[in-house]
Amino acid sequence: MHQDEGFPVSRRGVIAGGVASATLVAAPAAQAQTQGTAQSAPPTMPVTLKVNGRTTKINVDTRTTLLDALRENLKLTGTKKGCDHGQCGACTVIVEGRRINSCLTLAVMHEGEEITTIEGLGTPEKLHAMQAAFVKHDGYQCGYCTPGQICSAVATLGEIKAGIPSHVTGDISAQPTVSTDELRERMSGNICRCGAYANIIDAIHDVAGTERTA
Repeated sequence: MHQDEGFPVSRRGVIAGGVASATLVAAPAAQAQTQGTAQSAPPTMPVTLKVNGRTTKINVDTRTTLLDALRENLKLTGTKKGCDHGQCGACTVIVEGRRINSCLTLAVMHEGEEITTIEGLGTPEKLHAMQAAFVKHDGYQCGYCTPGQICSAVATLGEIKAGIPSHVTGDISAQPTVSTDELRERMSGNICRCGAYANIIDAIHDVAGTERTA
C-alpha cells in the first residue's frame, strides 16, 4: 500500500482503526439502550384470583391476559392457547358463571372473581358429568380444544336454564329449549379442527337428558 513520507499506513492498520472507531460509536448507543430498557420495565400489580375454589394472590404485568396468568403463573395448563385472538374457543373458561375467551381479557380485570377452568370441573377420579359424556360419546380426537369445548358446553346449558336466548331462539320471550339447533348455535364459537362436532352435540344432549334432532 502507498506510504506517505513519515506516516506509514498498512491495510491492517486501516482495518484496526475502523473497528476501533465503530466500537467507540456503538458503545454509548448500547449503553443508552440498556439504560432505557432498565428504566422502562413493564408495570406490575397484585391481583387476587379465585380459581377453582382457591384464592391466590399473584403479581403480574398489567398486560398479562387471564389465559397467560392461568397457564404461566398458576400452572393450570388445561386451558389451551390456540389462536390467541378469541376465534377458536380453546381458551374458554367460566368467570362468574359466564363463559369467556380468556385470551381476550386481562388478569387484572378479574380481581376477586370466581373463575372455573377445566381442572375445577372434575378430576380423573371423579369426572364432571360433561367430561364423562365427552368420553362416552367420543367428543374429541386430538383433545386440544376439548377443555374449552367442555367449559363452553357446561355454560351453554346454564345459559339455556337461565332463559338466555340465542340467535336461533324462535320466541325470545319464551324459555329456550335444549334443541340441536340451539346447541350448534351456542357452541359455534368453539372450533374443533378434528371435526368431532356431531359427537360433541350428542354429549351435551346426554347431559341435558334430551334427544338429538336432525
